[in-house]
Amino acid sequence: MKIAHARDRHAPAGAPFRLHAAIDPDGARWLDAELARRRAVRRDDRLAHNNALYRQPLTMLDDLLARGLRVEAISELVERFEPTDEEDDAISDAVDLAFGSPILRPASLRDFYAFERHVATMWARRGQPVPEAWYRLPIFYFSNVSEIRAPGEPVWAPRDSTELDYELEIAALIDTPIRDAGAEQGEQAIGGFMIFNDWSARDLQRDETTVRLGPAKGKDFASTLGPYLVTPDELADARRAKGYDLAATAHVNGKELSRGSWSDIAFSLGEMIERASADVRLVAGDVLGSGTVGTGCLLEIREQSGFGRYLQAGDEVTLAVERLGSLTTPVADRP
Repeated sequence: MKIAHARDRHAPAGAPFRLHAAIDPDGARWLDAELARRRAVRRDDRLAHNNALYRQPLTMLDDLLARGLRVEAISELVERFEPTDEEDDAISDAVDLAFGSPILRPASLRDFYAFERHVATMWARRGQPVPEAWYRLPIFYFSNVSEIRAPGEPVWAPRDSTELDYELEIAALIDTPIRDAGAEQGEQAIGGFMIFNDWSARDLQRDETTVRLGPAKGKDFASTLGPYLVTPDELADARRAKGYDLAATAHVNGKELSRGSWSDIAFSLGEMIERASADVRLVAGDVLGSGTVGTGCLLEIREQSGFGRYLQAGDEVTLAVERLGSLTTPVADRP
């Protein structure tokens, strides 16, 4: 199942996003969850009494999670829905929709560092081997949840930075509280996966890391999530090693610069959740990033790729992961 926040592409500025679920495997058509809920209740008013899914309006995934419901609950709406005709107003074509972040207000954002090729390249640039601890522990930092960007929403380099970089990642959404979890239990707490662009200001980050703290201002200015959330059952047949046998790519201005595979990851998302939940409670709405896929940033490949520079206003970055869709962001001048 695919879940998204979307609104009419030609809606007025500031129009709210609405919760949608894909009714086609390829995500070509989307069902408005609230319209589907209302129609189901009109047909059977016992639903609102017997099932919490139907008791209140379904405005955002964030609100659904806050009510203690899991992502998979939405599948009942899709299964129960009966279109009235070919022009049913509860269904929209993807081309007529603008998509928002799959989670609008994440409770937290932990970003890991789990692809060895990326990690080894970073340490080689410093003339050092990968620390032994990296092979034992899923390492992460906390990012900023107040600057979440939607698909298509511009990003710009922060003040005093001229080295804006993309980072190609996969993110998992926690949809149930969990604490002191094992890896297998951690996997069961994942409501879905999405693409994550962990934007970086390399010059600011370089200064910060010299004092062995951070990253902070080199990372906190923007994180892009989307275009939709894909539940784990849709990926089950592609499971391989610690991840999934799904290609991940990055294009800048239409040219492919990065290519890797989710299956190259050194720690599973379940193992990351095991680490993150040790002695603390993860809550529904927490987001965990995988870390950058090997070759998945300009810091790694800008010279050998021929691109030769960092991002500038006017560039367009598209990250894609098989079955998770594609996530495009225009780079703009700082306002």
